[in-house]
Amino acid sequence: MDNFIFQNPTKLIFGRNQVEQLQKEVPQYGTRVLLVYGGGSIKRNGLYDTILEQLTHCGAEVFELAGVEPNPRLSTVQKGVEICKAENIEFILAVGGGSVLDCTKAIAAGAHYDGDAWDIVTRKHIPTSALPFGTVLTLAATGSEMNSGSVITNWETKEKYGWGSPHVYPKFSILDPVNTFSVPKDHTVYGVVDMMTHVFEQYFHPTSNTQLQERMCEAVLLTVIEAAPKLIEDLENFELRETILYSGTIALNGFLQMGARGDWASHNIEHSISAVYDIPHAGGLAIIYPQWLRHVKETGLRKLNQLAVRVWNVDPTDKTELEVAEEGIQKLEQFWQSLGAPSHLKDYSIDNTNIELMADKAMVNGPFGNFKKLSKEDVVEILTKSL
Repeated sequence: MDNFIFQNPTKLIFGRNQVEQLQKEVPQYGTRVLLVYGGGSIKRNGLYDTILEQLTHCGAEVFELAGVEPNPRLSTVQKGVEICKAENIEFILAVGGGSVLDCTKAIAAGAHYDGDAWDIVTRKHIPTSALPFGTVLTLAATGSEMNSGSVITNWETKEKYGWGSPHVYPKFSILDPVNTFSVPKDHTVYGVVDMMTHVFEQYFHPTSNTQLQERMCEAVLLTVIEAAPKLIEDLENFELRETILYSGTIALNGFLQMGARGDWASHNIEHSISAVYDIPHAGGLAIIYPQWLRHVKETGLRKLNQLAVRVWNVDPTDKTELEVAEEGIQKLEQFWQSLGAPSHLKDYSIDNTNIELMADKAMVNGPFGNFKKLSKEDVVEILTKSL
């Protein structure tokens, strides 16, 4: 294992009716509250009214930023920063999925910076503080409710980057499985793909002696693989929603990556795709990730074989390591396709027109990937095979 220091300060408040905890948590940080949310689903399902009621009981003065995009944009972050500064906001409450939470993290950091928020995303400015914020999660997917990462898109320049800071951990996150009941089937599937790829990214690393971490990753994957097909047929099943919701948090709250640094190359490639085409992030991952696995399989035969046998129940008898690895990859593809996830870029009407452009955007910081370094030629090959 690598040396490591672990700390996660987020208070996780999990279970039915836990939104009532807002009355206890919010007053610790202030009364001038910015409520950040997305396209309005929280108004249709009644969560918006419930949260306003809770904030009223806190004596909060509520300001609002609605309309956060699925791939949250810099322009929306800038609107939020302006509100925070103009209205002397003391606390931000993000209500929604990972996009709303990612946007809120950038707003929180940008509110304590005099320059352009894009400087934070591109790491020209390193935050030294941020406004406190909490979250009420409505989608199981990104793990953003219990980590310090964020992804923001600059639509004007067609750039999309991940960034993070220890100052943007949520102070608390409220996770009630009931609040995910209204998530439609396609977005439920996207959430499953997203959390699984988070686990895969942490599973594939070059560090030795990480048996426990690998077993933990496999446990999350097996749990999701068992629950997801049942959930998409029974979207208001509390126990299944509960299982998937908690799995998404564990997949990216730091627990699985202690002592090893994951790869994350497929995320970088997908960001370059959705920066240009604005497709759902997890949809892009479902397409890219199997092709990334094929591209690195000779480097990672031990891990791929282990995953194939332990997670996908591949029988290795009388098969070469390459055959076992390929069968494992095929099992992953078949599983995601059985849920309804896309399998080719053409599913989003993407052809080879912008392959070079996307590869260039992926390479903005040079070769990347921790399990195997990728060059531009590697990225072009993976994108081409994903068409």
